Amino acid sequence: MTSETAKPLRVLIIDNDAARARQVEEGLASDAVVHSATQVHGLVLLDLIAEISPDVIIMDCQSPDRDTIESLRQVAQSNPKPIVMFVEEEGISGMQEAIEAGVSAYVIDGLTPKRVRPLIDTAIARFKLMDKMRVELRKTKDDLASRKAIERAKGLLMERQGMTENQAFSAMRDMSQQQGKPLKDVAESVITIFGIIGNTGGKD
Repeated sequence: MTSETAKPLRVLIIDNDAARARQVEEGLASDAVVHSATQVHGLVLLDLIAEISPDVIIMDCQSPDRDTIESLRQVAQSNPKPIVMFVEEEGISGMQEAIEAGVSAYVIDGLTPKRVRPLIDTAIARFKLMDKMRVELRKTKDDLASRKAIERAKGLLMERQGMTENQAFSAMRDMSQQQGKPLKDVAESVITIFGIIGNTGGKD
């Protein structure tokens, strides 16, 4: 057993029904640190998550309402966590909205103590996979934006300063090393400078 597995989970249970919350606690046995709260939304929920820093959030409700869905979106945007949602009423639209808002596992009318831990483990694994994909997508977008800025700056140096492509790239690379800035930042500065010169009617 790894240290990560042995470390107790920090679990935040959000439920107005004390009996249902106890079922969740029974399913976690002694290998979790459980914090319970009644239904909270918005900034109150965000503050609670920041304070507790749970490994997973469990929400149990009759059906997800508009306030709950909006709160989940805020969590996903500001402090994303694996979320397991147990609901008692079946509804495709509610499920779709909850998943789009950041719920990792959506369970309809199936809360029993023995199902809690497997569902939590599944939610955490799915969350980690999706988070990895989001990071990779963000990096791909950033890399593409960097390449576009560098190519644009090279083009301006070649057009306005009469440099070859190699000379333009070498000039930006030298500035990057001298200023201790990423090449993308140097390229954006070059684009900005030539933009100002163009707007003021200056000549190269």
